[in-house]
Amino acid sequence: MRIRLILGTSILVALAAAMLLPWLAWREAQRQAFEAAADMTRSYARAVLHRADKTSMQGAVAIRELVRQPHAPCSPDSLALMRRLDLSSTYIQAVGFVRGGVVVCSSMGTDPLPLGRPSLRTSTGYAIYPRVPIAVLGPSPLMALERAGFVVLVHRDLPLDISTAIPGAALAVLHLEAAPGSAPELARGLVERGWLARLGAQRETSFSDGKRLIVLSRSRQFLTVAVAAVPIAYVQERAAAIAWRLVPAAAVAGLLVAAAVLTLARQQRSIPAALRHALRHNEFYLHYQPIVELASGRCVGVEALLRWKRATGEQIGPDLFIQVAEQSGIITRLTERVFALVEADAGAYLGAHSDFHVAINLSAADLQSSAIVDLVDRFLHKSGARPSNLILEITERGFLDMDNALRILAALRARGIEVAIDDFGTGYSSLSYLEALELDFLKIDRSFIEAIGTKAPTSQVVGHIIAMARTMGLRMIAEGVESQVQADFLKGQAVQYAQGWLFGRPMSFAEAVRLAAAHQERAAGVHA
Repeated sequence: MRIRLILGTSILVALAAAMLLPWLAWREAQRQAFEAAADMTRSYARAVLHRADKTSMQGAVAIRELVRQPHAPCSPDSLALMRRLDLSSTYIQAVGFVRGGVVVCSSMGTDPLPLGRPSLRTSTGYAIYPRVPIAVLGPSPLMALERAGFVVLVHRDLPLDISTAIPGAALAVLHLEAAPGSAPELARGLVERGWLARLGAQRETSFSDGKRLIVLSRSRQFLTVAVAAVPIAYVQERAAAIAWRLVPAAAVAGLLVAAAVLTLARQQRSIPAALRHALRHNEFYLHYQPIVELASGRCVGVEALLRWKRATGEQIGPDLFIQVAEQSGIITRLTERVFALVEADAGAYLGAHSDFHVAINLSAADLQSSAIVDLVDRFLHKSGARPSNLILEITERGFLDMDNALRILAALRARGIEVAIDDFGTGYSSLSYLEALELDFLKIDRSFIEAIGTKAPTSQVVGHIIAMARTMGLRMIAEGVESQVQADFLKGQAVQYAQGWLFGRPMSFAEAVRLAAAHQERAAGVHA
């Protein structure tokens, strides 16, 4: 009887585990998919809000300048001012003077341009013309903002021109004073104005209407709200993809299920646990790769590259442990360790050489709080280094919270520390980063450098990147330079700096200092 009871209990436990664990795995898959989609959708809404605020601000400034100027609206002096305002703006397409609903003169000339009917007159005195009727096939690409007889024309797609990795994502900008049933002022995809009721007095909110995951983000400066919405079907597809990894392992019956789940959990936690162990037992060290000024051949700095050697002698590649550290929330502790190692390796040298720098990588998580600013301040104080000794590189492996990133980068740059965007062209939103962030350097990823002189499809991309960086006033650092042909091409294109095996492999800081001295001697001999 007792044996039967034990057997029956074991079967019940096994059956319960076989049913419960797959259900829990499915719920976990849904949670992960929803949180990942919500984070991505939130980043879309904030990027749209940033662009919409920039557009509105430039329009308001332009109209204010035209209202204040003393000349007749369509006089040569007034037209010259319109052209200057147009050329100095990144978002405005044209600036003009309106009489009777018609643009009678503008930065484009004196050809009349009817504006059509306004969709909204705001409490701040602006009239919004959603589609300016121009002679083009399809819907008009222009909208207009008019106040006090002056108007700015903007391209409707510019505030919404962000890259969206989620298929079917919808973006919009809504004005809070528009009629409830009216069409969105700007929209890409299906957006409903009724969603605004869920915002209330909040600055930002996220919710689901059963068909879409929606994020609303309110402007601090204008009566507008940015909207991003993604299909719930996408979240369900992602949940199903995650579930295909989780549920089969959880579907094994009885104690075997429990053992498999525990083993899987231990495996998933093994690398983060090993990372914490490595931090406690000082298993991390730095290599430094020289950065050379192409014009002079001088070694002007190094990039700090984190390496991990376990107590067993096993080397773990950064392409593995950095990604795990970011996913598990350990990356900020690794950044702290990098600063400590740089201080120990190079602090004295940097304090005595203000023209030599160390480049340190930051992740998206490092730009979430002001802790990184405090970390930099402590590093400068303890090492004796100057702000000119430090360049901080922003990697593109994760989405940035623009509000926090802009605030933190402003604090760092106010201290005189320069900022680079790393591995440009390989991350999530390179172009939007260049536009939104205050940067000093653009690092061209090695994948584009490798294509120089080949017939690869990416061989022409490096030229476009260089031209864009030059237009934006950014200094450039080319990564992965391995041949003199590549170095000569980059030098001919006025790329200022380069790093790669042609100039030196990653090495200890002492070796990097000796190499820098040798480069200095060679450069001095060339110019003697």
